[in-house]
Amino acid sequence: MRTSRARTVAVATGAYLVAIVFLLPYVEMIIAAGRTKRELLDANYFPKHFTFSNFTSLWSADGLGGNIWVSLQVAGGATILALLVAIPAGYYTARHRFRGRTAFLLVVLATQMFQPAAMLVGLQREFTNFDLPSATVSLIIVNAGFNLAFAIWILNAFFSSIPVELEEAAQVDGLSRIGALVRITLPLAAPGIVTALIFTFITAWNEFLVALTLSLGSPPADRPLTVAIDGYVGQYSTDWGHLFAGGLVATVPVIILFALIERRVVTGLTAGAVK
Repeated sequence: MRTSRARTVAVATGAYLVAIVFLLPYVEMIIAAGRTKRELLDANYFPKHFTFSNFTSLWSADGLGGNIWVSLQVAGGATILALLVAIPAGYYTARHRFRGRTAFLLVVLATQMFQPAAMLVGLQREFTNFDLPSATVSLIIVNAGFNLAFAIWILNAFFSSIPVELEEAAQVDGLSRIGALVRITLPLAAPGIVTALIFTFITAWNEFLVALTLSLGSPPADRPLTVAIDGYVGQYSTDWGHLFAGGLVATVPVIILFALIERRVVTGLTAGAVK
């Protein structure tokens, strides 16, 4: 019992230390965002005068709310588009052993290895030739495409772990193939779907390089949040207060989303680990 308690205390202590290491940058961001310009470069860790002006001016002067709305459109649209393609693709490859199935999955996996930076010029010229109504539509398509491989693979693994006999029993009871999929398989595959959802959303929300390239000609209010925050970094000076405040604001939606569905994400990531 003593050995077990000592081990538990040691593991808990190590976990708290790791959590502190990961949380310290966010604490530093909060402190730096609350500093006045006079105290920004002071050596003390805690400022003498804490101000919220860096946070309030983000909405009044800089209009960061419009950029947040654009990022929500891009991340939400990319997530929906990726799931609309990944769910039928993952289900079909899990339930059917067709010729070229393995090659198809390998090709899908290979697309995950392509870096957006290596394709920026081609992407920019392609969407310019398409003459799409806004950069938001282009970013939705690009982010959905780059996250599609992970979504298909995680859903393929999850659909494969669900016994096909459940669908057959539902069809015997009168459901169609689509009805069995919607009423039986998809609810059971919810953890995998949520995992693909949160991964795609966070990746699209945090994406910067492609967003910067495709939104260069757009008005400042129509650019994603990551591009708007980058505007605080100038050639000769950096607005550290607004930079840290904007970074903190950008983390809030992701933290809320992950906190709401964290249990399902853990279940989805461990799916198929034990046979």
